[in-house]
Amino acid sequence: WSHRTDQLAGQHGTMASKIKYPHLLRPLDLGFTTLKNRVLMGSMHTGLEEPEGVMAGLFGGGGLKKMAAYFRARAEGHVGLMVTGGIAPNSAGRVAPFAAKLTSSSEARAHKEVTDAVHQVGTGSKICMQILHSGRYGYHPLTVSASAVQAPIAPFKPSALKAADVWQTIEDYANCAALARDAGYDGVEVMGSEGYLINQFISEHVNKRTDEWGGTYENRTRIATEIVKRIREKVGADFIIIFRLSMLDLLEKGNSWDETVMLAKALEAAGVTLINTGIGWHEARIPTISTCVPRAGFSWVTEKLKGHVNIPLVTTNRINMPDTAESVLERGHADVVSMARPLLADPHWVLKAMEGRTDEINTCIACNQACLDHTFKGLHASCLVNPYAGNETELIAKKTENKKKIAVVGAGPAGLAAATTAALRGHEVTLFDGAHEVTLFD
Repeated sequence: WSHRTDQLAGQHGTMASKIKYPHLLRPLDLGFTTLKNRVLMGSMHTGLEEPEGVMAGLFGGGGLKKMAAYFRARAEGHVGLMVTGGIAPNSAGRVAPFAAKLTSSSEARAHKEVTDAVHQVGTGSKICMQILHSGRYGYHPLTVSASAVQAPIAPFKPSALKAADVWQTIEDYANCAALARDAGYDGVEVMGSEGYLINQFISEHVNKRTDEWGGTYENRTRIATEIVKRIREKVGADFIIIFRLSMLDLLEKGNSWDETVMLAKALEAAGVTLINTGIGWHEARIPTISTCVPRAGFSWVTEKLKGHVNIPLVTTNRINMPDTAESVLERGHADVVSMARPLLADPHWVLKAMEGRTDEINTCIACNQACLDHTFKGLHASCLVNPYAGNETELIAKKTENKKKIAVVGAGPAGLAAATTAALRGHEVTLFDGAHEVTLFD
């Protein structure tokens, strides 16, 4: 793959005019930098963000070799922009004890392994680090939030941040972004949706404050705009800032559409480069990513915001194949499409679209069994249809030095996987089955 991707890196401009997905593969000029295509790999916590070893989690440092290999594979697949899983800006913001944070230069040095791995591939892929403060969603007793209101999906009641601590949290976000830049990231994504800390301040569902951080919508959204302003001051003009904006809260006392538009405009004025679409809090009861959700079922929400701001908008949720992504962009619903699980299922998703090999894409089936379910169990995320995902440093199909004739009996999913893997390794494979032909879909 590495030789082929090197060739394609220089041919992308010519290919985009000839192939099937002109909107999807069109570059996006951000002013100070250009994304090579309109595909954003959305943030997904895989468990690879945590430095290897408990001592690293306690004191910082530690290696991120697995995370580097994971994103290198997606860079080899020509993803335009990747976003890491959530990294906390301080200890209180961690999603769990010893979970990933970025508060020191030693931790930043560990992340250099990740950014170098992506940039050294040479395909032009870029990578942003997501800054996520879990707020009341944290699985540890030191959680904080806008108010002392316990989440129905979390085991601990949070403490309400004092006004001075709110300002310190804003500064922690800015310091985290500056460290991300030092680590070689092309930008950061500020997680302001899905019910995490910033969302908890914005929404009356959690925010019961009566000081300058509560009450009016302007007060409740101040933390979001101040974070962006302070980050922009710290990192300068030539650094990507994505804000993941909750466009549908999907719960009682969520924001109105007019309030969402108001915040989007304020974020643009504060210095955001792109706005990414967030759909639903984690505690919401409406399905947003499961198999029952129609393809691109929420792109209409992003489309509603078009025309209200003058920066690119990213849409998301249940976009798993190039035809769907192309249609969303062609209809003007968004400027960029975000996919997380589809690129877990197939790191070469974009490359196959570029080469007209969409029939070879290993399609995400939205089962959530090895990605989300693993994460909830405290395991590294992987993929039911791609066990290599998250295991790039362990499962390596090397070319064999001892070619054999191999018979595989049975052309079911396991037999087909065994046969293709053996063939990729250089063996001569014969596949036997009781049927006259292999039927993939009945």
